[in-house]
Amino acid sequence: MGIGAGRIAIAAAAAISAWLPIWLPAGDARAANGAYAVDAADIAEAGSCKVESWLQAATNTDFTAVANPSCAVNIFRPVELSMQTVRSRSDGDWSTSLTPKAKWNFIPTGVGRFGLSFYAGGSFDALTGDNLTAFAVVPVTYRLSETMRINLNGGWMWDRMADRHYLVYGAGFDWKLSDTLQWTIEAYGQAGRSDEPSAVRPRFQTGIRYRPNDIFSVDLIFGHNISGENANWITLGTTIRFPVPGGKPDHQRTGHL
Repeated sequence: MGIGAGRIAIAAAAAISAWLPIWLPAGDARAANGAYAVDAADIAEAGSCKVESWLQAATNTDFTAVANPSCAVNIFRPVELSMQTVRSRSDGDWSTSLTPKAKWNFIPTGVGRFGLSFYAGGSFDALTGDNLTAFAVVPVTYRLSETMRINLNGGWMWDRMADRHYLVYGAGFDWKLSDTLQWTIEAYGQAGRSDEPSAVRPRFQTGIRYRPNDIFSVDLIFGHNISGENANWITLGTTIRFPVPGGKPDHQRTGHL
């Protein structure tokens, strides 16, 4: 990608990200990083920020649009803070939700060893202010090499609307195919009692990330939604990374192993 084309792509993605929160999503918010369901144990370097956004369309005509700005700061120890805005259509009904989340890394990742982090948050109806869910998850990452890693997630989610508790889980594999391409495959889901059997069935998805530089990346993903009807989804996502004053760009997230 040439410099001119790269600047145009970044500017376009930035414009989309800036407008997404105005009309965007609601519904089942993903707790993990980006449009992928399984999170890695890494967090961004303190002083860096990014804006993730993605659009999802399902075979059953459901639709989701998401904007997720986040920054990493030092509060006694580095913590990554994010506020996901979700606008979604399910069975013809539209909803909007907000999902604040905080994530801490306790054991850094490295080749041949496990890294561990913890994140927690909740989602709220943007119109009524009702608390929809609360969650807490432990991501674990094992790096097989500089280009391959395995991510494991386990945690808890409380669906306040149904007043039910679920075990959430996930396993993913990232493979950096080249300097600019990464392939991800993952399985995930939630276990517990549900009136909808499909809501507790395991789900799968796979995607390719193109990251031409440390600032911008784009994802194309095909698979299943986390909860609700077992429909097929296609997802197009972008991430724009930038430093706050005195900080530096985020070099260690999912695009670069």
